[in-house]
Amino acid sequence: MIDTATHIDDFAAFIRESPSSYHAAAETRRRLIEAGFTALDEADEWPREPGRYVVVRDGAVIAWVVPEGATALSAFRVLGAHTDSPGFKLKPKPTTGSNGWLQAGVEVYGGPLLNSWLDRELELAGRLVTRDGVEHLTRTGPFLRIPQLAIHLDRDANTGLTLDRQRHTAPVFGVGDASQADLLGILARAAGVEVEEVAGYDILTADTASPARFGLDAALFAAGRMDNLSSVHAGLAALLTVGLEGDTVSVLAAFDHEELGSESRSGASGPLLAEVLGRVQNGLGASEEERARAFAASWCLSSDAGHSVHPNYPEKHDPVNRPVAGGGPLLKINANQRYATDAHGAALWRRACERAGVDYQEFVSNNTVPCGSTIGPLTATRLGIRTVDVGVPLLSMHSARELAHVDDLVALSAAIGAFFAGA
Repeated sequence: MIDTATHIDDFAAFIRESPSSYHAAAETRRRLIEAGFTALDEADEWPREPGRYVVVRDGAVIAWVVPEGATALSAFRVLGAHTDSPGFKLKPKPTTGSNGWLQAGVEVYGGPLLNSWLDRELELAGRLVTRDGVEHLTRTGPFLRIPQLAIHLDRDANTGLTLDRQRHTAPVFGVGDASQADLLGILARAAGVEVEEVAGYDILTADTASPARFGLDAALFAAGRMDNLSSVHAGLAALLTVGLEGDTVSVLAAFDHEELGSESRSGASGPLLAEVLGRVQNGLGASEEERARAFAASWCLSSDAGHSVHPNYPEKHDPVNRPVAGGGPLLKINANQRYATDAHGAALWRRACERAGVDYQEFVSNNTVPCGSTIGPLTATRLGIRTVDVGVPLLSMHSARELAHVDDLVALSAAIGAFFAGA
């Protein structure tokens, strides 16, 4: 049994340490190494013996357990998730200003709920790469704010707020002359490097408000980046319970750039997962025939946040399938394969939840509301592995601060643990 308070406290700590995809990948690797996993480098020869391993590529992380009984025909149980979230990314020549204010030049990353980012203390976080090719993580802590125009200057703000993505989203961080300020220098100092040595950067914004439990019985949980750190953490916690017995290879695959369509070297449409699984199979001495047979027996859980029914907008949801917060994690279904779930996947998820002793809920979109997608169809298409889409129900998805129920977060991790165990 998973202790709810301990699990949620640990999730909150994970979110605090993961303001960017690069930090999330690094924190996942750190926790796994602390638990006895061996960190591998893609450029090195990988071990062939059973064990627990982890590799990071940019903002993506893949970890796996090769048990003592693994053979060339061993199936994989893959938990797929993603480390990135919508927000803003720092542009080149990032230090700007207007009318005495110092501002940061940012580009919209993914599809954030723009108004939710207003009037919040934000930080800059990500990676710097120095001239020698070494990567350095950096973060500023509370540093920026996107100020909303006062109601006195826009009397119609409460009847129709429209934000220009270029003119209205530039955050302020001080006052003065932009020629005398240097955002890159601030990020370099935070990383402990000389600004003259910085040759490239990938820096994003993150909300700095601490995750919090609140509401009746403290059952509600609010935090940034739960889409999709909720799945990364649930998969991480479940993988840490996997032992070396049996013959199935358990895998946590947390990709970057899902919010952009996943088309990158570290995204789900890229080669990373196929390369890792292929190298694991090489270590097990698998032939092409054995590889195909192993994949035919494999499964992927694509875990990404979904929607709880919204009490103020019930018409936006399917009139019959109306998942509620606290009712259990979601089985996500779409007739047009925006989610990869089919009848076999539904049966697998039912077995996993029954084995874990948790309830689950079915999610399907209202026919008038376009359905989003996940890494599930991408993984199924690239690898041919049977895939099922699941996740926790949220309110305010893609907001700077999203809302979940603590029981759903715990139940998701328990169900993933049952999936790894062979349900």
